[in-house]
Amino acid sequence: MEQLSQETREQVLRLCALLDGKKAVDIKALYVADKTIIAEWFVVCSGRSQVQVKTLCDELEDKAPEEGLSVRRKEGYHDGRWIVLDFGHILVHIFHPEEREYYNMERLWEDGGQNCIDYSKEYGDA
Repeated sequence: MEQLSQETREQVLRLCALLDGKKAVDIKALYVADKTIIAEWFVVCSGRSQVQVKTLCDELEDKAPEEGLSVRRKEGYHDGRWIVLDFGHILVHIFHPEEREYYNMERLWEDGGQNCIDYSKEYGDA
C-alpha cells in the first residue's frame, strides 16, 4: 500500500511539473485520502485567462498517458472557468483566478500545510 501511495505522489508531482511547464499559477497538491473517498490527491492551480485554463487542461490530457494516467471524466471545459480532470485517484482542478478565489478549495482541504505540497514555491519558478 505504501509503495502505491509513493507512486501516486510521484504521478502528482509529474502532473504539477506539466502544469508548471505551461505557466500555471500557484500550483498545489493536497493529500485528501484521509478526508474523502473520492480521490487520494487534489491538484489545484490557476490559469491567467480562460484560454490558458483550457490550454493547461489540453496539456494534461495530451501527456497523461505518458504518466500512466487516463482521464476518466472532464467537467467545465466549455466555459474555461473551472475545469476538473478526474484521473481516478487524482483530481486536477484548473481554475480561472476569480473562481479560485471565490471557492478557495485549499481552505477546505488543507490542515496547516501537513498534507500540502506547494509546488510553485517548492519546485517552480515562483
